[in-house]
Amino acid sequence: MTIALATTTPGEPEIFASLQGEGPSAGRPSLFIRLSRCNLACQWCDTAYTWRFTGDNRPHRDGQAFERGTNQLILPEDEVVARLLAFPQDRVVVTGGEPLLQAAALARVLAALKAARPGLHVEIETNGTVAPSLAIDPLIDQFNVSPKLAHSGNPAELALIPERLTAWAADPRAFFKFVVASPADCDEVAALQACYGIPGERLFVMPEGTDSETLRSREKWLSALALENGWRMTDRLHIHLYGDTRGT
Repeated sequence: MTIALATTTPGEPEIFASLQGEGPSAGRPSLFIRLSRCNLACQWCDTAYTWRFTGDNRPHRDGQAFERGTNQLILPEDEVVARLLAFPQDRVVVTGGEPLLQAAALARVLAALKAARPGLHVEIETNGTVAPSLAIDPLIDQFNVSPKLAHSGNPAELALIPERLTAWAADPRAFFKFVVASPADCDEVAALQACYGIPGERLFVMPEGTDSETLRSREKWLSALALENGWRMTDRLHIHLYGDTRGT
């Protein structure tokens, strides 16, 4: 049985230790595993190499297509478990792409990890459109849910699924992280919060950007809107530390 991962370089899976850069766990030492494939297509996505393979014409602002053979690696599940256990971190962050598209394989990987390392904390970063399977749900300690707003370019009927948003809002493990590019995006965030009863304590707004200058510029006005609405604001620590690079 296998699982599809993104790569840092051809043939090398994107499994790495770093500080969590975003959301409620920002600054925590973590072990990351980035899976391949996504069901959405954000026009500003900074990991388009996980889904925009040659022949995929879904829009992206860079217009770049990636060769699947060098940007996606299919590995046996037991090899992935062994690679992850080689790191000492007690917090695993599964990211993508959309990790829940591979829930069956991922559940087996996480079950093996937790059996080998009791007390392991597992986070999944998800776009919020896919329900966690019955097998994977009990293995997850924290969901970092990032619903995509209109400026992502995704149709609302694909990106903002009412029953999923309702379920995430009711799950105390789920923290919402909205990517914001302009003040007008915050009106959409406020409307979604009101519609689905998302607690402010579990709602983060984060500036869209892949360089420090853009992030700092947007944080100036975003901080005021976060304060006004009772939201939490998150930076992108890894961008400031390492730039927009893989494996960081």
